[in-house]
Amino acid sequence: MKVSIFDVAKKSGLSVVTVSRVLNGAETVREKNRQKVLEAMKELDYRPNAAARSLASGKTGIIGVILTTLHDSFFDAVVKELNEVLALHGYYLAVSVSAGIGEGGDHYLIQEDRVDGLLLLSPMDEDNYILELKRRGIPYVLIDHQKPENDAFSVTVDNWKGGYAAARHLLELGHTSIAHLCGQEVFRSTRERRGGFMQALEEQGLKPFEIVYGDFDIAFGYETCKRWLREDKLPGAVFAGDDNIALGVVNALMEAGVEVPGKVAVVGYDDHFIASRLRPHMTTVRQPADKIALAAADMLLKRIDGKMKRGASLRIDPELIVRETTANKE
Repeated sequence: MKVSIFDVAKKSGLSVVTVSRVLNGAETVREKNRQKVLEAMKELDYRPNAAARSLASGKTGIIGVILTTLHDSFFDAVVKELNEVLALHGYYLAVSVSAGIGEGGDHYLIQEDRVDGLLLLSPMDEDNYILELKRRGIPYVLIDHQKPENDAFSVTVDNWKGGYAAARHLLELGHTSIAHLCGQEVFRSTRERRGGFMQALEEQGLKPFEIVYGDFDIAFGYETCKRWLREDKLPGAVFAGDDNIALGVVNALMEAGVEVPGKVAVVGYDDHFIASRLRPHMTTVRQPADKIALAAADMLLKRIDGKMKRGASLRIDPELIVRETTANKE
């Protein structure tokens, strides 16, 4: 496999821009770093080319994305789309999994000359990230962030509409006893999905069967539904905060011999890959990863190129996908 400038940067422990400056004879590079680069080039038998020299313009050709976990199919889908979109513009996507920024703004991708821009996917420490990115002059875009006051330079899904659409669907099928299993209150998506759900019920003069808070995982849905079964008190329908929760509910119901959707209808959220693969196929609210990624990449590239000076936010509508876990109430 051909050795690239990125390999030299990794081997030397320095940034791509520093390697590029060494290749182009820049006098601003410290001698110690210059020697590190030259040693890495020798060990890797690297031969610079025109593409490497073009980096002398000061751009790294790298855009970073920081997310909190890889165990989320929605995040996976967004990152995959980002990688494809940015590659078309000649950028390499560097992925980092991090719970938050360290003391003093210390984060690998935010260090000097690492990236041309940064995407924050569902950050939990967004205030500190934004403060440090502004201080360092690094263009950024937030995706699925938590605080409305940080909406400048952001792309989000209209989760209120998603929650409303899920509830309206169940109401139109004749359900009046509807439970909502949602994520933790810290998440903006939790608050907005619940808000849309409650609005739809209030318009019909109804109250939820129960609202339960938990994690976005299968175990939460499964254990909550098992409790309902033990109490011999089931809702007629469930709106789950994501497809993992919904899958846990369906598993518990089917294990107990309760028909889905005959006895209990279930709606998930996200449209994970498994939603259309496991039976019964899941009715869910789709977050369009392709549209989210395209919008975020476009916004960040405009910021990098200096074409977007003023803050802008974009809200993308979700889509209700009706499958086999919902049906008219008999």
